[in-house]
Amino acid sequence: MKKGKIFSVLILGMLMAAGCGRNDSEMLSEKPVIYLYPERAEEVSVRLDYKGDIICTYPEYEDGWHVIARPDGTLQNLRDGKEYSYLFWEGVDKAQYDWSRGFVVRGEDTAEFLQEKLEQLGLTAAESNEFIVYWLPRMERNEWNLITFQTEGYTSQAALQIEPAPDSVIRVFMAYTELKEPIDIPEQELTSPERTGFTVVEWGGAEIK
Repeated sequence: MKKGKIFSVLILGMLMAAGCGRNDSEMLSEKPVIYLYPERAEEVSVRLDYKGDIICTYPEYEDGWHVIARPDGTLQNLRDGKEYSYLFWEGVDKAQYDWSRGFVVRGEDTAEFLQEKLEQLGLTAAESNEFIVYWLPRMERNEWNLITFQTEGYTSQAALQIEPAPDSVIRVFMAYTELKEPIDIPEQELTSPERTGFTVVEWGGAEIK
């Protein structure tokens, strides 16, 4: 067993001992939203290869989303002709998340923490604001939160197929669980690809209970 995986198992044991949630049962992937920023207005198709059950989409997903995307991020859905700011979906799955590295943050410090880390991960101020407004009310009322930003643990569950292919893709998926007291955990290193050309951005999260 690899060192990182061993440490992740130890962290899960600590969470269990503290009465915190685990991720071996079905959970909700909450509000993943997808922004499209092409260099010029063009037709874009987005399909989601999700290893779970999609329970809600907006606009309606059907066989995928088919839109006219514009550089400012606005989308015209080709099915109903209406304008949208992003593509929204939610689903339930049994993803196995990596808890070997992360951040232990006081609930009252959540807003400042997210502002800093979301910028590091490549979100704009507007995208970060929408993320924080959605998650902050729940997270800030906890005494402590263990927060991780998932990579392969999430993307392997929810692959995106986009035509035409984007030049850069930024996918931010936060998994967190409430802690009654702080624990020691190595800090996660965060990186983000450069936003160049046709850029796709997605954010979402899961609260592990």
